[in-house]
Amino acid sequence: MIYRKFGNTGLEISALGFGAGEIGDYALSEKDSEKILNSVLDLGINLIDTARGYYASEERIGKYISHRRNEFILSTKVGYDIEGFKDWTYDIVIAGVDNALKLMKTDYLDIVHLHSCNLDVLKSGEVIEALHKTIEQGKVKIAAYSGENEELKFAVDSNSFGSIQTSVNICDQIDIDGAIKKAKVKGMGVIAKRPIANAPWRYDKTPTGKYVEEYWHRWKAMKLPEQENWLDTFLRFTVFTKGIDSAIVGTTNLEHLKSNIKIIEKGPLPEDLYQLIRSKFKAEWQGEV
Repeated sequence: MIYRKFGNTGLEISALGFGAGEIGDYALSEKDSEKILNSVLDLGINLIDTARGYYASEERIGKYISHRRNEFILSTKVGYDIEGFKDWTYDIVIAGVDNALKLMKTDYLDIVHLHSCNLDVLKSGEVIEALHKTIEQGKVKIAAYSGENEELKFAVDSNSFGSIQTSVNICDQIDIDGAIKKAKVKGMGVIAKRPIANAPWRYDKTPTGKYVEEYWHRWKAMKLPEQENWLDTFLRFTVFTKGIDSAIVGTTNLEHLKSNIKIIEKGPLPEDLYQLIRSKFKAEWQGEV
């Protein structure tokens, strides 16, 4: 496994992280959840990323790997969906952190993200103040923001966060030369989500109504040369893009996870292919045609 410094936070983070959303699915058995979570750690992945909204995910992390807490960096997201609290308020951030600590059976959380709240919420400062309060209390190590667009830019410019999480992949390169570059100058950690863009190569025709639809259109518009293994190309592009510390991938298939690790151990894409992908995206999606 490749490990990297997580900005100036003092953490060493695996270049491939585990997105724990899928193990929160109630359709997945408890036995399988336990096996997957422990196997993730056995394979050397030390970033576990979850969220308040990922159903049974936080609870299962607490059940099955809290006894191995010193082996991993724990990242979650808060700000909403706590009974008795209004979303995106000071009190719900405090409650969200306390709830996460309880569910995951831990005394501290390494990274806590405000989970894609809008710009007005960030500008009001209330939720940021609450997150910083949890750091003062020793409950959280790093205040973070997860999101895109103007909200992400504000989060980076505000100097209120130690790390960010945002979408980075072949079909989503908007922030590479902007918010991500600036975040690294400031010493922030950067986690890439959706590194394989929801796998658009799986569809021969427009996947209308599916989560991947927009990425599919972008991928087709770029007219990239056919690749022998698109997963390989997508994953290596994201993991080795400058500024990315870790890329999170979720799966309930351990063979897929092992394959992903082998892929990133190949190292970066050939430079000519990487630059072609960058230029094709800029031409189609950043107005350079």
